[in-house]
Amino acid sequence: MPEASKLGKAELRELDADFKDEASPQHRTTVQFNPESLKVSFANQIATPSGTGDQNGPQAHQFVGAGTTKLSLTLYFDVTAELPSGLPQVNDVRELTQLVAYFITPKGDPENKPKKFLPPSVRFLWGTFQFDGIMESMEETLDLFSFEGRPLRATVAIGLTQQKITKFGFNQDKVPDPPNATRRGGNPPGTSPLTEAPAGSSVQSLVANQVGGGAGADWQTIAAANGIENPRLLQPGQLLDLNPPVVSTGQTGSLSGGVSASVQLG
Repeated sequence: MPEASKLGKAELRELDADFKDEASPQHRTTVQFNPESLKVSFANQIATPSGTGDQNGPQAHQFVGAGTTKLSLTLYFDVTAELPSGLPQVNDVRELTQLVAYFITPKGDPENKPKKFLPPSVRFLWGTFQFDGIMESMEETLDLFSFEGRPLRATVAIGLTQQKITKFGFNQDKVPDPPNATRRGGNPPGTSPLTEAPAGSSVQSLVANQVGGGAGADWQTIAAANGIENPRLLQPGQLLDLNPPVVSTGQTGSLSGGVSASVQLG
């Protein structure tokens, strides 16, 4: 059986108050499934000066305060799926989401008198992408329960913010370059027929129902070849190649997902 691609996983790390060095390495959290996309937003505080000048011409604007940079993303956790080595092996999904909730929980600063409670500084890392900030929001949705009422699957939407327009951050740790891939067998890229995923389907169900059971009926290989991290969360209408050719690389490792950025003044 061909070896499935090993994906680089995103991480949350606690930083010191100056956003320089890592603090409390024991709280470093590896995600179970990488986010589908990252949204980075920039905003400046712009105001129109008041006055009695000519109101017919273009209005002057001035910068009145520090800007902000925000990162929004959604994480998925599912204890019915395989858990990576960086996460505890548990049977209640909230034991995983509480690792994320740590970064939004205020804690006392012993250097302040009286003691002030602030959330920890956090760094989000995914491959070469890096964002430092404070977690300002977290929304947890539990959408699958066991017969006993134990939560099994959760979606966690988080928002990080930095009170300035930050330069693009790049992870300084060594990230391997993508290998040169060669395709052996099959049709040329872009010519294989794709299968549309119906609502409520999974990679496993599509492979099980496929005539001939492409790629040796190995759903892990098919999920990896299509860049799918969570085979249980297919979007209705998503297109998949159920007969991918064997991919040979010098070393395994890839990243999936997209990054979008928006800029706002006001």
